[in-house]
Amino acid sequence: MIYRTLKQCVTDLEANGELIRIDHPVDAFLEMGTIQRRVFAADGPAVLFTRVKNCSFPMLANLFGTKKRIHRLFQPSQKAIQSLFALKKDPMHFLKEPSVLLRAPFACSCAIPKKVSTGPVLTASTQISKLPQLVSWPEDGGAYITLPQVYSEDVTSPGWMKSNIGMYRIQLSGNDYQKDQEVGLHYQIHRGIGFHHAAALKANKPFHVNIFVGGPPALTLAAIMPLPEGIPELAFAGVLAGHRIPMIYGKSALPIPAESDFCITGTVVPKHQRPEGPFGDHLGYYSLKHDFPVLRVHQVFHRKDAIWPFTSVARPPQEDSIIGEWIHEQTASLVPTVFSGVHQVHAVDAAGVHPLLLAIGSERYVPFCTEQKPQELLTGAFSLLGNTQTSLSKYVWITTESSDAPSLNIHDISGFFKHMLERVDWTRDIHVITQTTMDTLDYSGINLNQGSKGIIAACGPRKRALGMTVPADLSLPESFSTPMICMPGVIAIQGPKHKLARNAHDPAIQQLGKRLTHQKNTDLKTFPLMVVVDDSAFVAKHLNNFLWVTFTRSDPASDVYGVDEFLHCKHWGCRGSLIIDARLKSHHAKPLEPDPEIERRVDQLGTKGMPLYGII
Repeated sequence: MIYRTLKQCVTDLEANGELIRIDHPVDAFLEMGTIQRRVFAADGPAVLFTRVKNCSFPMLANLFGTKKRIHRLFQPSQKAIQSLFALKKDPMHFLKEPSVLLRAPFACSCAIPKKVSTGPVLTASTQISKLPQLVSWPEDGGAYITLPQVYSEDVTSPGWMKSNIGMYRIQLSGNDYQKDQEVGLHYQIHRGIGFHHAAALKANKPFHVNIFVGGPPALTLAAIMPLPEGIPELAFAGVLAGHRIPMIYGKSALPIPAESDFCITGTVVPKHQRPEGPFGDHLGYYSLKHDFPVLRVHQVFHRKDAIWPFTSVARPPQEDSIIGEWIHEQTASLVPTVFSGVHQVHAVDAAGVHPLLLAIGSERYVPFCTEQKPQELLTGAFSLLGNTQTSLSKYVWITTESSDAPSLNIHDISGFFKHMLERVDWTRDIHVITQTTMDTLDYSGINLNQGSKGIIAACGPRKRALGMTVPADLSLPESFSTPMICMPGVIAIQGPKHKLARNAHDPAIQQLGKRLTHQKNTDLKTFPLMVVVDDSAFVAKHLNNFLWVTFTRSDPASDVYGVDEFLHCKHWGCRGSLIIDARLKSHHAKPLEPDPEIERRVDQLGTKGMPLYGII
């Protein structure tokens, strides 16, 4: 079914058993976010809250919460999208599958928005304080919109063709925002709205922004889609929705989707910022309070039957993980066309997406050499760090398929690490890029938006077998203890609590490296990777714990050490194990912890006779 409105989608999902209504009073302050996360974890249905405390609008959670449901939502248009992507990858693909020539023109016709003079979204108006005030985590700085579609245009070349729709978080209340007059606009580095904002400042022109909530589900997915620069999200939304998106012109400085549920119109105040945050984010930590742009609110429109969709983010996997998987499915075939010499990429959700990128590429530069070593792989890695959203990656691990692993699966994470750790040579295969930009939400670097990148590129024949048990005579300094196996070739070691200044090299970790350098234990050579952590039992308990702790709590330039390390011609390497300091640092953001009282309240909703019985 093609959904032109969110209400159509809700009605269809409910009729097919994919949505439940909760008519019990529920608070948008902490309760609702907890319910959403619990229902998602149980692989449950979408949830429509019809009695929101202190709010007249119903709220919708977990819309994209299962792979089955997200495929159902976009089933009518997925073949059209795949046809366009197939032609993008191979213009002669139609010879193999002539039907793509029938689907592609229809898809292209849907990409052009339909200009209209009015629509349901303009039926009513309200104020910011009367919108749903969702607070998902106890230390959040206020209420947030968590599924916004933030629309902006290039003031030097206005029009939808150079527009951007992005999902940037919007703070509705709290901090120093003037009630009903201002909202916070937090956008991360490398985002399309940033280019528009910079152009407006340079041209000394007003920077108008419209924020849409709800509407056809395709608009929400388009706001998240990592499209190449120059392809407007509005066009992709039309293709995904299976119809031209009707846009209202003349009622605000920027167009408004006629079928949206809500629209906030406003102007970013030039060179004016206010503290935004904290906010419990998708890395599993709080984003801290920082100055971000302020949107001066002009009007708030809504449909009479408006529904407010939302999600709650936390340590992965969460609902946004399902969206990420769906996006990867749609775009995986395009990877070689964007990144020459790279065949597959996997931004690892369990590690917070941007902190860890796995890749499989080619190594064809010098096929006549007797020893294969990373060369083309490095070109591919630098390409990944210089294009699209992969440029936000912090650690890039890249390798090639080989005769003993001809079908290396990039989504088999433990198998991928095994393949790399059997081959890696730390004297040459690690490359650290310092003083560069990094994800705004990552606090492991030297400052907000600043840190380093690490490339680990390995190929060729296996160099070692990987250890499976902790060496019996492993000798550690006094402050280190409890070594445990995370996976073949990887040991987690419990270290002392970190107490140093930001990004200072830790003498204790250096002492660990020196102690291990002088050990003659040959079994140590079978463990090319060691991680120093706060709780080795937790890290070793599950692969996802290892991925989350190791790659969200370390910065390559500050936190990578080595056994028998050296510096040669400004290249750092080590002759023994690589050591990553993955302890929580004093400057890191606080991990998210649920409120026990709220958890107990939600438990009650899952008891017999209550609306979530049998679901959570």
